[in-house]
Amino acid sequence: MTGQSALVARRAADPVRAAVLFLHGGTDEDRGPSRRWHPAALRMRPFVRAAAAATAGDGVFLGEVRYRVRGWNGASADPLRDTLAALDELARVAGEVPVVLVGHSMGGRAALRAASAPRVRGVLALAPWCPEGEPVEQLRDKDVVVFHGDRDRITDPRASVALVERAAAAGARAEVTLVPGGDHAMLRHSGRWHRAAARAVTGLLSSAAGAA
Repeated sequence: MTGQSALVARRAADPVRAAVLFLHGGTDEDRGPSRRWHPAALRMRPFVRAAAAATAGDGVFLGEVRYRVRGWNGASADPLRDTLAALDELARVAGEVPVVLVGHSMGGRAALRAASAPRVRGVLALAPWCPEGEPVEQLRDKDVVVFHGDRDRITDPRASVALVERAAAAGARAEVTLVPGGDHAMLRHSGRWHRAAARAVTGLLSSAAGAA
């Protein structure tokens, strides 16, 4: 991580019984540095606040994954590497607690891939980038919730539906909801997105606690 932490704490807990990590979007190819004031990063802040309100007093650590660069960058899969590094850091500070990942767009792709980590019990993917042939085997026995706006012109809602179908066939507990009138930036009907995401996070945490 070139000296910087991959994990940014947004709310600590003592003791920590579970954790939620947020992964913002990015671009296909871009090796320029990722900054906290970029629009993709700022877009996730209301989701962090909504999850914080929904899990207040529940011993849930909230954090964000800090990317080194802005792009996925082909086989480098840079945000996936950053997410796995953040999960390792989280384990050092909080122990082997169950984790829910919440990712938007490119962050949704990274979250779905990072479900290969045993401590990840659930994923909430918001308008995820789901290229054809994206792997789903790592989602077996995991809880997967996908929200995708039906007016999204950046990532394809049909690809999300197809991925959820393949994930379910591979043994995931997966479901997809198409948000009527929803766009990629989640700015149209933003309150609906935030409330739905908060409910999904609490549901995924409850499922993770039951499995534990």
